[in-house]
Amino acid sequence: MSFTIKKALIPTENGYTTTDLRIEGDRITAIAADLDPVGEVIDGQNKLLLPGFVNAHTHSSEMWQRGMIPLYPLELWIEELHEFSPLEPEQIYLSALLTAAETLLSGGTCVVDHLVWIPGKELESVAATVRAYQEIGIRAFVGPLIQDETQSKGIPDGGEDRELEEYHYSTQQVLDLMQRVIEDFHQPEAGIEMMVAPTGIQLCSEDLFKGCVELSDRYHVCRHAHLLETKAQQLLAQEKYGFSAVEYLKQIGFLGDRTSLAHCVWLDDRDIEILAATHSTVVHNPLSNLRLGSGIAPILKYRQAGVNVSFGCDGAASNDGQDLLEVLKVGSFLHNITDSDYRQWIAPREAVKMASEGGYQGIGLESEVGSLTEGKQADVVLYDLTKLSLLPRTDPLNLLIMGCPNNVVDSAWVKGEIVVANGTPTRIDLEDLRRKLFEQSEWTTNRKSAHVAQVEQHYRSVMNLPK
Repeated sequence: MSFTIKKALIPTENGYTTTDLRIEGDRITAIAADLDPVGEVIDGQNKLLLPGFVNAHTHSSEMWQRGMIPLYPLELWIEELHEFSPLEPEQIYLSALLTAAETLLSGGTCVVDHLVWIPGKELESVAATVRAYQEIGIRAFVGPLIQDETQSKGIPDGGEDRELEEYHYSTQQVLDLMQRVIEDFHQPEAGIEMMVAPTGIQLCSEDLFKGCVELSDRYHVCRHAHLLETKAQQLLAQEKYGFSAVEYLKQIGFLGDRTSLAHCVWLDDRDIEILAATHSTVVHNPLSNLRLGSGIAPILKYRQAGVNVSFGCDGAASNDGQDLLEVLKVGSFLHNITDSDYRQWIAPREAVKMASEGGYQGIGLESEVGSLTEGKQADVVLYDLTKLSLLPRTDPLNLLIMGCPNNVVDSAWVKGEIVVANGTPTRIDLEDLRRKLFEQSEWTTNRKSAHVAQVEQHYRSVMNLPK
């Protein structure tokens, strides 16, 4: 299928220009004024054309609990999350479909899903997720959230001698399961890629991390993990290793140019040097970090040190949504209070570059996709500049990032296929999805978590909070 987008507005170094863009097959084949029409002609007048963004870290299956979990820090929040996680693959499928739809309708053409799967139904969970992403047509990297230690080990001991239960799978069983996932579901030619994605140092043994490195190298898949999201995780790293978690990951070979690390809030200057030297990517998740009280990641320091940074929504129970434009706005403005030198602040054009080129660099595709460049794969998005939230006419890209855009995506292409047209996904019935999500959920308030009650006292003690 071919498309010619006519008279769209695209950013230049110092302003904007009006141009045409031709898509043939999965590629951008021409960008110039007054191109001869080929294939379907798309009216780009009064529309802004940008490369698609990457939702570089999320957990799709959390969708069923968004707006539900109280204002807890991560270590307590996650106890409630797992206590009430979905139990059926159909729920996993629907939540992945909604994650993809919200990502596409806020400018994203790719999602990195750190998938929380159903215990005992791991392969079914991945199959349901892959089915959803294939149906809607989004590019997806799926990394099942694997661990070999129980949740309670994610909280520092604080000098207390605790007896903790063993995880229900051995390390080797987890690695064998991950190998099966890669062999069964890794389909890069179809835009669906698997990742090795250990939860993080707080819930994973060294053998699990090393096993993930081996799988990554053997199958040429990306690596993904949480890293030092909270102060508690920083304390835990000192208990486990006696030195920085970043230095630890470097020593065991986990860092590299196809490794992306979510959050990275509690890192010091030496840690930042290591990330830059290893060409690892930091995924900034500003909304969940604020919601969970985790802290403000030193993103300006990362950028100044040459570390690649992308943006993620994080899971829909810690955000509680999947709106990439909201993430870019908050993730830019948040750092205006961390450095008084306004020349270091993240301008809208830089935010767009981080979300597109930076996002694809973190998953090893920067040479193939992520910019409006002839020869690259066509993951592109048209924004309707006549929408009320983008008026009156000022600076289009600035308003898109700094304003409050609402339902402004007109069209989107992934690998050259139009997957959003006239503001609606082309390959799924959005009304049917809305109906199923409504019918399979119910209004709930004041839910009580037995798991939180079991660990809260120890958490407050370790973190020196009043009892």
